[in-house]
Amino acid sequence: MKIAQIAPLIESVPPRLYGGTERIVSYLTEELVALGHEVTLFASGDSITAANLVPCVPKALRLDSSVRDPIPYYMLMLDRVRQRADEFDILHFHIDQFQFPLFRPIARRTVTTLHGRQDLPDLHPLYVGFDDMPLVSISDAQRLPVPDANFVATIHHGIPAALHRPGTSRGNYVAFLGRISPEKRPDRAISIARALGIPLKIAAKVDRVDEAYFRTQIEPLLDGPGVEFIGEINEQQKAPFLGGARALLFPIDWPEPFGLSMIEAMACGTPVLAFRRGSVPEIVEDGITGAIVDTMEQAVAALPRVIALDRKKVRQRFEQRFSGTRMAKDYVSVYRSLLAPSISPVDDEPESQHRLTNGKHPNLRPQIA
Repeated sequence: MKIAQIAPLIESVPPRLYGGTERIVSYLTEELVALGHEVTLFASGDSITAANLVPCVPKALRLDSSVRDPIPYYMLMLDRVRQRADEFDILHFHIDQFQFPLFRPIARRTVTTLHGRQDLPDLHPLYVGFDDMPLVSISDAQRLPVPDANFVATIHHGIPAALHRPGTSRGNYVAFLGRISPEKRPDRAISIARALGIPLKIAAKVDRVDEAYFRTQIEPLLDGPGVEFIGEINEQQKAPFLGGARALLFPIDWPEPFGLSMIEAMACGTPVLAFRRGSVPEIVEDGITGAIVDTMEQAVAALPRVIALDRKKVRQRFEQRFSGTRMAKDYVSVYRSLLAPSISPVDDEPESQHRLTNGKHPNLRPQIA
């Protein structure tokens, strides 16, 4: 199958440091190539891939100090994709909804994965107006604010099985990984760890929009005992950081669409303590790969049980549910269902995470996975 992957331009594919969407695009692209498909990646010129790379800007826009507005560059990229659209069987977009008006005439040959939150009021009329554009959600929870959108599947993220491995030695700390922001609640992580006297290591990026929050709300908490702020780490540093942790703290306070750090921790055999928001109940299996809590009191009480979980079983469940190969096969099933709707997609994985749903596309037959 000839597949085009259209990536964001803000970060490279894969990103050098933080960048969840670009990381998933990279994993998916490489897995599709490994499965024997002919893949073309539209991305920044500093991307690294085994696919055919079409550089749409010289380097990631976040790294280019001369760029003030990213939209013109997306417009140029979309025009380039449009000119080459006939070369591909399927065009897979990861750039929100920019492409809807331009590619509506060939909607049945496109699919858009929504990577962000969907609880923004202005999105509902957009999906009503473009109800023939096939969409993939990355969790069932992500769909809740826009239940009538044209979702054709939910596909949970996956990462390469060999990317992270359980470590041979374990530290005495718990970990927080991701981004410093009010919705990620690093303050909760600090409080939980201190309540139990367990050291906490924070590996997190501070975006410009969150600098004031970091300086006023989080930085003062770092002065106390038992908390180490490492800052942003790269992909190679994640395995020893997560693998050495006794548990990952995921104390979010927003409808997280997925939460990649949860499965990265599981890949290292590290269990997860997470708050019941967004996709968490779909990712964490309570008592197997971690614990799900609703309050700080529950979190403090549950952490010792989480730390005691069998790390081999955590890794096994990761392999069964969240590998990159499983994710890629799920997407291939969706591609096939869109291109040949009269034929049910072949489920290549016994515990496949994709769920085909009753899409609104006129050429898409309702299916149940």
